[in-house]
Amino acid sequence: MNRGFITLGFAALLVASQTFARPSIAQYGEPKYPADFMHFDYADPDAPANGDMNFQNYDEQQSYDSMNPFLVRGAPAPDLKNLMFDTLMQRSWDELASEYPLITDDVEVAPDGKSATFHINPNACFSNGDPITAADVKYSYDTLASHQASPIYNSEFAGISRATAVDRLTVRFDFREARRDAPLIAGDLPVFSPKWGMRADGTRPPFDQISDVPPVASGPYLIEQRKNDKQITYRRNPDYWAAGLPSRRGMYRFQRITFRLFTDHYTSLEDFKAGHTDMRTEYSSSTWARKYVGKNFSNGSLRKGAFPDSPAQMQGIIFNTRKLVFADVRVRRALTLAFDYDWLNRLYFYGLYRRTGSYFQDSPFGARGEPDAQELKLLEPYRSTLPAAVFGPMIKQPDTVPPHSLRANLREAQALLNEAGWQYRDGALRNASGTPMTIEIMDDQPGMGGVILPYIQQLQTLGVQAHLRELDSALYEKRMDAFDFDMTTYIYPPVTIPGGELTRRFGSTAASQPGSENYAGVRSKAADAMIDAALNAQTLNDLETATRALDRILISGYYIVPEYYAPDTRVGYRARMGFPAVPPLSYLAEDWLIDYWFVKVAPAASTQ
Repeated sequence: MNRGFITLGFAALLVASQTFARPSIAQYGEPKYPADFMHFDYADPDAPANGDMNFQNYDEQQSYDSMNPFLVRGAPAPDLKNLMFDTLMQRSWDELASEYPLITDDVEVAPDGKSATFHINPNACFSNGDPITAADVKYSYDTLASHQASPIYNSEFAGISRATAVDRLTVRFDFREARRDAPLIAGDLPVFSPKWGMRADGTRPPFDQISDVPPVASGPYLIEQRKNDKQITYRRNPDYWAAGLPSRRGMYRFQRITFRLFTDHYTSLEDFKAGHTDMRTEYSSSTWARKYVGKNFSNGSLRKGAFPDSPAQMQGIIFNTRKLVFADVRVRRALTLAFDYDWLNRLYFYGLYRRTGSYFQDSPFGARGEPDAQELKLLEPYRSTLPAAVFGPMIKQPDTVPPHSLRANLREAQALLNEAGWQYRDGALRNASGTPMTIEIMDDQPGMGGVILPYIQQLQTLGVQAHLRELDSALYEKRMDAFDFDMTTYIYPPVTIPGGELTRRFGSTAASQPGSENYAGVRSKAADAMIDAALNAQTLNDLETATRALDRILISGYYIVPEYYAPDTRVGYRARMGFPAVPPLSYLAEDWLIDYWFVKVAPAASTQ
């Protein structure tokens, strides 16, 4: 998390520093690294670049059935997008929002902020040897902005009106409006070849039909072997053109990366403890506290470490408000009161977690205390549509620490349910027509049963007919894309700086787009207004004001039962694995392990 950025007005910043081509850009202030930087501080450019790495269930996947990570249908091969597709520019992980050269070597933002022109590095090429051209970049944008790609990408690049190939190595993106993050979003564009999926006769099927064809890669790895839907091996491309770029030095140090996907946590843990997996991120506190033991830990061949990480994710059990049963906010608030976090943390989590109370936890973008004058100015036009709580102190999540208790929380929940028209009679909680409240909580992680089942027990105490449904990851993903669920555990990955993902997660338009990230079905004009204010913020202070106001709206809307977060990243790893001395400030654990860790060179004395 970064603090202390000096910001300028948007027009002043553009005129002062972005009316000429430059190698890097920052959303606020100036980029941390100078034009002649050699590598990111959190990268080790001298790390060994050989050795193979075995990984497990990336992103909790249990199987895969697609070679295309940009579609709604299908579950893409693990980490396919990261390993095989480069973006125009590379974001740094120790700044608020800055990008550095990758496929492009410089960028020029127009004085009015309504377009940005990128120049492609003449050495940039695909894995088949074809040079990357402006036409390829335009094709990638046009494809991801079309209905053939997942709405996630349509939404991500919605602020771009068009891409134009100015000449062979120059591409211009025109923006629908002048937003500070627009050039960086364009820089996030993954690039792929029009030859991907091309038939022998030179024709190409529609993009959404290309699912089982290995990509023509722009990134550092190629697919070496696919055994089945539970294992895949990537091999580093020896001709990867960008390996020596400053934004790539110290990255991708493994010669081969193999993913093996397990259907249960017990088997995957035992596989790691036997030394067959090189590193593993552990999300279960009880497993971390009790089961990372055994002879390989005792003899030093396996280790465990906790690494600092911020900001925190928002994890919780989402209500699908498209379901009539959850249309009333009083019902959602009541069901939130039934979740006993303090009991779980004490008896099940070994005190290793903290309670989540914000969508921007441990971040300057989260709300706290009373709304200030700037927040109130944004919120006031929507006062009549918002709960009074939005205009008071930030809502504190219910707890069961004395003098509070679960019994008192359940009594409050019962009163709210009665007020919303739900009464307990004939052995169940029923509405006026006599229909019982029935809820299916869907999940694809067997380990979550220990969290969900106690919650279900408390819901049943209220008369709710609740049950857990465990699915494999492929079916789970299909149902999530179609919003076919009542409640489910979900994690909103943290971002260093809020931006376009706000529209995808909480925008009203995304609520009706299958495949979007607005799983809760948030439809709020006030939330939309705060999102617009965030996206059009001219200063860092403006952005913080907008996100804090949005945080208040979302928390008071009870779209999720907030659960908990770990203040650090827990990693078990083989002793042969190394990592840079300086960790990034903000990162996704698996990405850090795969992108920046390496296999250490064995000491000469131990070589046989």
